Amino acid sequence: MTAPDTSADSTRTRYSRTDWQTLKTLFPYLWRYKARVIIALACLVLAKLATVAIPLVLKDVVDHLAAPATVLAVPLALIVAYGLLRLASTALGELRDAVFAKVAQGAIRQVALETFNHLHKLSLRYHLNRQTGGMTRDIARGTRGIGMLLSFMLFAILPIILEITFITIILVTLYDWRFAVVTFATIVVYTAFTVTVTEWRTRTLRRMNELDSQANTRAVDSLLNYETVKYFSNERFEATRYDAALGEWEGTAIRNEQALGLLNSGQSAIIAFGVTGLVWLAADGVARGSMTLGDLVAVNAFLIQLYSPLNSLGVAYREIKQALTDMERMFSLIREDAEIKDRPEAQVLDTRQASVRFEHVDFGYDPERQILHDVDFTIPAGRTVAVVGSSGAGKSTLSRLLFRFYEAGRGSVRINDTDVRDLTQESLRAHIGIVPQDTVLFNDTIYYNIAYGRPTARYEEVVAAARAAHILEFIERQPRKWETTVGERGLKLSGGEKQRVAIARTLLKNPPILILDEATSALDSRTEKAIQAELAAIAAERTTLIVAHRLSTVVDADEILVMEHGRIIERGTHRELLAEDGIYARMWQLQQSEREKGVAAGGSAPG
Repeated sequence: MTAPDTSADSTRTRYSRTDWQTLKTLFPYLWRYKARVIIALACLVLAKLATVAIPLVLKDVVDHLAAPATVLAVPLALIVAYGLLRLASTALGELRDAVFAKVAQGAIRQVALETFNHLHKLSLRYHLNRQTGGMTRDIARGTRGIGMLLSFMLFAILPIILEITFITIILVTLYDWRFAVVTFATIVVYTAFTVTVTEWRTRTLRRMNELDSQANTRAVDSLLNYETVKYFSNERFEATRYDAALGEWEGTAIRNEQALGLLNSGQSAIIAFGVTGLVWLAADGVARGSMTLGDLVAVNAFLIQLYSPLNSLGVAYREIKQALTDMERMFSLIREDAEIKDRPEAQVLDTRQASVRFEHVDFGYDPERQILHDVDFTIPAGRTVAVVGSSGAGKSTLSRLLFRFYEAGRGSVRINDTDVRDLTQESLRAHIGIVPQDTVLFNDTIYYNIAYGRPTARYEEVVAAARAAHILEFIERQPRKWETTVGERGLKLSGGEKQRVAIARTLLKNPPILILDEATSALDSRTEKAIQAELAAIAAERTTLIVAHRLSTVVDADEILVMEHGRIIERGTHRELLAEDGIYARMWQLQQSEREKGVAAGGSAPG
């Protein structure tokens, strides 16, 4: 298999999506709630109209109170209007938040669910190349980024833009054009400076994300392989690798903070110059008599309303860029092409009598390294075929092709004369049960792991499957019985116990096609013989493919295939192959000799 490209350049190329593309990807998730989006935007506009009207009402109040003829008159109507506008501004803002909450949380849920489902649709090849720790961190940051983006877009950027627009119109209409020029110039310089510096910082933030994912991947990988680390006393080695990743992240984070300091300082300086210019113009207008005291108060109120949110524009823009950077990695997962796809006309498999045929199959995980060469055999419905051979002969690859984790390069794999590529993946896999050599369990209870074979099964059916797999007695001995947790990847159980859980959940699935991939390899001889009898009884009713190393487990198979270097070199029953005195016969003699030596030494026989 081709090794994954982990270089920084490759990663940056892979995730180089424009912000506009990211927003376009997000938009359909938001538009599912279009009524709420429209209501929220209407509340936003009305709230900002109320906000910019407040200084105008305040101006009238001041002018009324400043007039000599009305010194003792209190403009109650204007004061009430002022209070109502304040209330409307706040109430409409809160209503906007409440209405839009469903949009934001619904979008986050839908994107997370779609990402989760899509990852399950990707091929085994992709998941063998993946880095789980980094990928889960990308998803977590991406979903959090959606909330941040929507929050700052609706609650920061859009309100600022509306407020700037309304205030600029008022200044041009009611006052000297110079007010609008100074305001507009300040905003342009501020925005240009913010965008320039933030774009520079975004490259640093993207690199920080990559390094964060790499560090998390190393940490998760090390912890998942806890026992291996201990076996080789490599705690210090793992800590050094992890610290190296953190060290590179630390250096990038420091540069990011330095850039942030520059950004904040520059923004403060620009705002200070703009505010000073506007206050000078207003004071000059009052001194000349072209503006009233109320006008000065109104302009000052406008400045407060304008520059307070403008001061947070840099923060909002930075957070939005961060959110977009986080989201682009997650959306790239959604856009990852699924190697194995259902054809538009794919059929739904529905049968209890399934024959399996490998028809002149060639296959290689990598174009330069072919694994199977012209493999051709049939398993009639209800019969058992065993495949034996040395490691790397291609035995387990057969089950992966039958499951359609991969597709044959040449030839075809057929069930009841139908190419598996013409069947839906869901129905195909529902008809196949596998007991793998390396059993991985969920970090949950024993009951959950057995019931996983058929989540809708009744308790009695789960118990019956456990009994048939000879693990019921073990479960009943545990203090918490069925609620016993198995630990990460089932590490709290022994190899044999894990294998029996795998057998139980496959029996519970009750599929017409059964694959036993070294199913009893982790069991002792006594338990193996007991379970072998059960498996033989179960296999008698099913189409069964046995992948085995111990030849003693396949002697009753209807046909035995001997593979070497991806080719079938011998085939026949146990007796026929012994009579041929070929590779199989020599393997049998070697294993029998090892068994006899083990018995003579008082040990457990291997087969």
